[in-house]
This record gives sequence, structure tokens and C-alpha cells, in this order.
Amino acid sequence: MVESEYLNKFIEYLKEIKKYSPNTIKAYRIDIEQFISYFEENELEVNRDNVRDYISNIFVLTKNKATLSRKISSLKTFYNYLVKFGIVSKNVFDSISSPKLDKKMPEILTENEINTFLDNLSEEKFIDIRNKAIFEFIYATGMRISEVVNLRIEDINFNDNLVRIMGKGKKERIVPFNDYSKELLLRYIKRAKEKFNIEINYIFLNSRGKKITERSVERILKSVFKNIMDSNKNVYPHLLRHSFATHLLQRGANLRVIQELLGHSNLATTEKYTNLNYKDLLNTYKKFHPRENE
Repeated sequence: MVESEYLNKFIEYLKEIKKYSPNTIKAYRIDIEQFISYFEENELEVNRDNVRDYISNIFVLTKNKATLSRKISSLKTFYNYLVKFGIVSKNVFDSISSPKLDKKMPEILTENEINTFLDNLSEEKFIDIRNKAIFEFIYATGMRISEVVNLRIEDINFNDNLVRIMGKGKKERIVPFNDYSKELLLRYIKRAKEKFNIEINYIFLNSRGKKITERSVERILKSVFKNIMDSNKNVYPHLLRHSFATHLLQRGANLRVIQELLGHSNLATTEKYTNLNYKDLLNTYKKFHPRENE
């Protein structure tokens, strides 16, 4: 099968030319390898009917529209690449439509929940200060967890309270942060230098002085949130990012400014927060309008 000969070249193309993230590239490889294996094992020709059968089988197995949509997108991109370089004459996936996804509203924490959580985080030990610095900084900047764990000391301008963030697709953005986050971050960095007797490169470190992982931050957040809030609510680092965006919008921030702060390439991605805000407005209206309950 000619497609299998060009998979590695395509992956290199995504990495070097398109500058896709490692996680995105991994998903592309899995989707395409699964497709190639299916057609090779069943000795099938890659044509419209066989591709449609394949897509139907995938949906039966996954029962997930988002997963199916991602796989179709991966394969469509792969075949666009093959057409572009003359490996195949046409993209068989041009006739395949992705399923319409149900709109899923982002979950958030209320301002009261955020304040209660952050204000009650311990600052007693080095690890406590580090944890508080991480969660305060995510909520102060709206950064993705992948961006936070890869943050370096050189990315922070403490004079102007600005952080330089390298986001998805190597897209750089500059985001401000508040004085409280700055003070907490400086205290944490001072303690980290004293504890490990090193100059800091990556800012957020684990107990051994190495760069902390995304998985560790997620695990810590779940644990400390449950202890402070006495709640079984499903929390994860991106929830702080969602809350950051929604709270700015609720307080009147311009949508395009929020788009820039979050590093969204497409305004439509940011607009999901307006739907959440409308829901909040509707709930407030129903609760407080004097004629609503007549």
C-alpha cells in the first residue's frame, strides 16, 4: 500500500513544516496507522465505498462523534499531503463529511469558588508555595497547562508584569499578570533556588528539582481542591483557563482581547464563552426579574 511508504515523511512534515504539537502528531500517527492496517489486512482498495465502510465501522466501535471527526480530519489532511506531492491523484476523503458535533459548553468555577480555593491554599511548605504559584498563575494568565510546565525564567518580565508564551503551532503571545501572582512567583523562585542550590531554568519544579509534569499538576489540583472545597467536582487545569476567560467576559472584557490572551487562532473558538455568558445572564434574569415568577 503506497500510503504506508509515506507516513513517516508526512509525520516529519507535520513536525518540521506545520509545527504541530507532539500530542497532535501522535494522534495523527495513530489514526493513519489504524486506517492503513485495516485496508492492508483486508486487502481493500482505497475507494469511496470502502472508505465509507471503514468510517461506519469506526463509529460503531467508538460511539463517539468527536473521535470520529478527528480521525476523518487526520486522514483528510494526510491525503491532501499525498495529492500535493503527486503520490495519489485525488483525495478520497473529500467526499466524506465529518459528523455534526453537539456543542459542549466549557465547565467553569464561579468567582466565589475560585477565590475560596485560591485564598485557602497553604503557603507553609515549599511544595505548598509552588502549588499555589502554579494555580494562581494559570488563573491570572489563562495559560494552558502545557504552556505553564514549559515556562522558563527568561519568559517572565517582572518589571512590566508580562509573560511571553509559546503556544500551539509555535505561536507567540504576550500576556499580563497581576501583582499578587508576581509576588507569589518571586517568593517561590527564591525558595526554589535556596532548596535546590541552582539557577532556575524551568520555573515550576518537582520535589527533585526537575521540570514538573502536566500529569503531576493535574493530580495535585484534584487533591488540594477536594481537601479545600470538600467537593467531588471534576477539576482539571484547563478548568482554571475556562474560568479565567469566562470571568473576564462576564466583567465586560472585549471578546477579541480574550482571544488574544488565550492564543486562539480563530475567534469562533473564543465565542463559546459568549454562549456560557448568555446562559449566566439568563439564569440571573430568571432569578431576579420581578415578573419572571408570575
